[in-house]
Amino acid sequence: MVGLPGSGKSTVGRHLARKLGLAFVDSDNRIEQRLGCSIREFFELEGEQRFRDIEVDEIAALTQIAGCVLSTGGGSVLRAENREHLRGRCKVVYLRSSPDELYRRLRHDRNRPLLQVADPLTKLRDLYAERDPLYRETAHYVIETGRPSVAMLVNMIAMQLELAGHRMGTPSS
Repeated sequence: MVGLPGSGKSTVGRHLARKLGLAFVDSDNRIEQRLGCSIREFFELEGEQRFRDIEVDEIAALTQIAGCVLSTGGGSVLRAENREHLRGRCKVVYLRSSPDELYRRLRHDRNRPLLQVADPLTKLRDLYAERDPLYRETAHYVIETGRPSVAMLVNMIAMQLELAGHRMGTPSS
């Protein structure tokens, strides 16, 4: 799963993994475990570039795990190595959300370091302009999040994968 912060990668990914009978892995959670602190704290202490260096190592390792649904951080596509590993080793779903939609979801969220700015909507628009082409380059499937429920998004993704002939784990009830 790739997409902007707040697009639903972790929520949809967790539900998709359950539906497909696969493990779920969140790269940001794995990185926080490795760091021993939150990504927000690490950004403040070490900066974004140092975080991206660690993220490259983690994505390289996580994309080698078979039989899982992987949710990536919103900026994971900024590094070419990550895009190559994701596209080459995984079936990538881009959860595409408009900046305005994301702003409605995230306007009260204080845990996303890149959105702790005076004008988060402008920041989301800037992130979208920068990252949308990279998400599209990386993704095998683009799913418009719009207003569908999580269950509907999961079913749309599962159907796309099935239509493309991708066999997954044993579906759970």
